[in-house]
Amino acid sequence: MKNDNNGMKRRWLSLYVENKTGVLARISGLLSGKSYNIHSLTVGETEDHTVSRMTICLDADENTFEQIKKQFNRSVEVIKVIDFTNLSIRTKEVMFIKINGVTDKTRTEIFQMAEAFKFQVKDMDKGSVLIESCRTEIKNDSILNVIHDRFKNIEVVRGGPVAIESISMQDR
Repeated sequence: MKNDNNGMKRRWLSLYVENKTGVLARISGLLSGKSYNIHSLTVGETEDHTVSRMTICLDADENTFEQIKKQFNRSVEVIKVIDFTNLSIRTKEVMFIKINGVTDKTRTEIFQMAEAFKFQVKDMDKGSVLIESCRTEIKNDSILNVIHDRFKNIEVVRGGPVAIESISMQDR
């Protein structure tokens, strides 16, 4: 977990919200209006199509984080707020990297890297390769660093991590 000298810490929240137009804008507006820095925010529909789940990761001190949770709990569209900060959680992030300017030699190297780093080659043509990695944010950072060091003509899309509380006792 990231910490710094100002009491800033990486914080995780999960919000169950009404699946209605404008809810995402109001939630992100609430954060940006108070100058809270969002590290990542992902949203998806739950098993109930009237409810969406937001995973929010931000860096904040304890007082600021308590204010954020109180503001969310007062919001009409928010059904439930779960603070994952001090819980054992599972996280995953989807990342796509398109590598352009690929030769036969570098394509072979990319396939070797895919085997070593456990990412998948999802698409390719004569000059490009598209890889996908569904790993933790830290592991995706490592993959991206290796790709970035080796290849200069890349495009990166990251979906932001989603999180859920772990259920296994060995994770706690």
